[in-house]
Amino acid sequence: EALNGGGTLFVDKHPNLKVRVVHGNTLTAAVILNEIPRDVHEVFLTGATSKLGRAIALYLARRRVRVLMLTQSTERFRKIRREAPADCQKFLAQVPKYQGAKQCKTWILGKWATPREQSWAPSGTHFYQFVVPPVIPFRRDCTYGKLAAMRLPKDVTGLGSCEYTMGRGVVHACHAGGLLHLLEGWTHHEVGA
Repeated sequence: EALNGGGTLFVDKHPNLKVRVVHGNTLTAAVILNEIPRDVHEVFLTGATSKLGRAIALYLARRRVRVLMLTQSTERFRKIRREAPADCQKFLAQVPKYQGAKQCKTWILGKWATPREQSWAPSGTHFYQFVVPPVIPFRRDCTYGKLAAMRLPKDVTGLGSCEYTMGRGVVHACHAGGLLHLLEGWTHHEVGA
C-alpha cells in the first residue's frame, strides 16, 4: 500500500495500460470468509487494519460476528469502525495485545505470529491465515488452516504454475484473482484499498 497505493500508482501513471492490474485481495478475502463456519460468533484478527483485514472485519461485523481487531492504532481502528453500519459497529473491538484473545478459539492471521504470540490462543483454537509465508504450526493442541488458495480448473491449459507453499495446479487466491480477470475477460483494474 505504501509503495504503490495498492496498484493505483501504475493505473494513474499509465491510463492506457493493455494489461489489468489486479491485487487479488477481493478473492483472498472471499476465500477466508467462506472457510469460517456460520456458527462462529467471535474471531481474533491480526493484520486487522490492512486492506484485507479491514474487508474481513467489516464483512464479519455485518454478519454479527464479534471481531477482536489486533491494533495499537486507535485512529486506524476508529476509522474502520466508522465504515461499518451503525448497528454493526458494536461488533468491532480494538485489542492492543495478543493477550486480549486468550478466550477466543477462532484466529485469523493477517500478520505473522511467533510461537510466543500463538501461545495466547486457548487449546482447540483454529488458525485461519492470509499471511505469507504461512505461520509455523507450533501448537499441537490447535489446528491450522492452509493459505487462501484455489485449484485451477482441469480444462485450463497452457498455464504453468509453481507456488512456494502450494501443490501442483493450486495457486494463492490473490493470484487466482488475476487469472479470473483474464479468463473472464474483465477489463477493470482491482487496485487501491
